Amino acid sequence: MAIGDGAELFLTGSLGIRSDDNIFLAANAESDLIFDIAPGLALEFGKNAQLKGALTLSDSFSNYSDNSKLNTQLFSGAFRSNYDDGKLKLGFNLSYTELNQNSVDIRGLTRRDVFNVGGNTEVELSQLTKVGAGITFNHENYKRRNYTDSDSLDIPLNVFYKWTEKTDLSVGYRYRDYKVDLGSDSTDHFFNVGARGEFSPKLKGRFAVGLNTRNLERGGDDTLLGVDSGFSYEISPKTSFDFSLTNDFGTSPQGQQQKNFSLGGSLSSQISQEWSVNGGLNYRATDYGTRTDDYVELTAGAAYTVNSNVRIIGGYTYRDYSSDISASEFKNNVFSVAANFRY
Repeated sequence: MAIGDGAELFLTGSLGIRSDDNIFLAANAESDLIFDIAPGLALEFGKNAQLKGALTLSDSFSNYSDNSKLNTQLFSGAFRSNYDDGKLKLGFNLSYTELNQNSVDIRGLTRRDVFNVGGNTEVELSQLTKVGAGITFNHENYKRRNYTDSDSLDIPLNVFYKWTEKTDLSVGYRYRDYKVDLGSDSTDHFFNVGARGEFSPKLKGRFAVGLNTRNLERGGDDTLLGVDSGFSYEISPKTSFDFSLTNDFGTSPQGQQQKNFSLGGSLSSQISQEWSVNGGLNYRATDYGTRTDDYVELTAGAAYTVNSNVRIIGGYTYRDYSSDISASEFKNNVFSVAANFRY
């Protein structure tokens, strides 16, 4: 419903079912059937205006058929806003999310709360140059032992030079401070050059390449070739291919130092007015200094738009993690079907 001028309130929700053959991402797999319900609200304002944004709130309920002790009720909320008058761009985001899920580095459905706040700006200095800056703070609070709470602060600075009508060259620097309860605090410095924009009529994206250094508070420095990139290629008016490549330092939730190389691609196609399909393949190599673990994730899915308020989605995900430590290895298959609502 409309709220004043340029603001609308929506009721949102999702009703889904998942078949997961390895709910803990463990070497010894345990399967279960999970039912998900996620009612929510979305407030959007500033449509077709210089200042626009949205507030989204959601309460997610997950119910396990065989492991009822894993049932959860988790809240998430996010606010974002953007201002753009052609010469000045401003952005702000704030979010709080309660999680109880696995990841490559987190096993056993670990509860944690994630708080994130950040802002960015880009100013036009002349017809050929722009300056961009930002700041992001992230806090993670784990509810289990042997996982470290963390605080990270990222500050990127970039100067853009208009090379062509649709392409900018860039020179940048990113400062990152990472504090943990387990392991060592660290400070990263990423000096880079890159470009952004439309590189051809069908290829657009951005990339930054340069020297990335990490200084550990408890002694020791390291250096790697830093890469941060993302591209989109239009195969046809209804089909696109997105791909990315990154190479960066990291710190695991257990406080271990990492070097993460990631390569991924995804294909999406609108095959009709109602039907769309997608697929993706992602690879990650994590160097711990004494070993390198490999992770592969394959996804495939389809969506059917019933009307402007209802969308049915189905998907399949395959995960494979290999390591010199056999207890860390796992394989995982997940089939899911859900109905998303927006009124």
